[in-house]
Amino acid sequence: MKIVIEDLNKLYKGGNQALKDVFLEIESGMFGLLGPNGAGKTTLMRILVTLMKPSSGNVSVDKLDLQKDRRAIRAMMGYLPQDFRFFAKLKTWEFLDYVACLAGLRDSKTRKNEVEKMLEQVGLYEARDRNANKLSGGMKRRLGIAQALIGDPKIVVVDEPTTGLDPEERIRFRNLLAEMSQKEIIIILSTHIVSDISSTCNNMALLNNGEVVFNQAPEKLIEKAKGHVWSIEAIDSELDTIKEKYPVISTVPSENGWEVQVVADKLEGFPGKQVDPNLEHAYVYFMEYELGESWNGGHN
Repeated sequence: MKIVIEDLNKLYKGGNQALKDVFLEIESGMFGLLGPNGAGKTTLMRILVTLMKPSSGNVSVDKLDLQKDRRAIRAMMGYLPQDFRFFAKLKTWEFLDYVACLAGLRDSKTRKNEVEKMLEQVGLYEARDRNANKLSGGMKRRLGIAQALIGDPKIVVVDEPTTGLDPEERIRFRNLLAEMSQKEIIIILSTHIVSDISSTCNNMALLNNGEVVFNQAPEKLIEKAKGHVWSIEAIDSELDTIKEKYPVISTVPSENGWEVQVVADKLEGFPGKQVDPNLEHAYVYFMEYELGESWNGGHN
């Protein structure tokens, strides 16, 4: 499986250009999509799952053209939008059964087995007879994950899939995706939780203002931050000054005050030591120092 995106543009009414000359090649396995709010991630995903047409450019899935073969491509897709919704009056298993039917599972016995297997995998088997609208927020998110994965889709597109999940659920979901990615399928994961990408994706792209500004393995982005991540032992009166001077990644209480991790080309005015970067450090460093985008302590 291979998705090729060439010179993709999306211009909304009013002149807002959400995507600018996007070129990406996405092959089988896990592909991560990172970027700040308004970067164009959701627009790109909605185009890929045929819910939105681009202003210009081409997208192909193997030998299929997104514009000419929309129905065939849609049949390959599993999609979890950020604003996932369902039929409130259906029980959990009934909703999944309905989605499985739409996915082409016509045989009732096969469909029942698939539904039960998926409920087990996402930890909803005990809640299978509960009305979907009575599920907790995290359980509703798990139901959304299940409906995206049921029916063995060839391409799975998920937008902020672990939002609302506790750490144990997040790990379970990442393991489920990692297991699925061993098959010949494409999984596109858009998230603001950087660890979801660093622990699962073998390739990634970083979008900023509608443009692809980085497209390599996560390890390559981490390499860019080597030598630029620092740990500072600070007292209370120094914290505000540090936050004004450097992008702060974490602030942890220590015996003598605070252990503050920052990214910087050079540390001035404070004693500190270099630490090995992770993907979150690398993301912040790249946005702040290579792109010149002001870091505000959060991203989407």
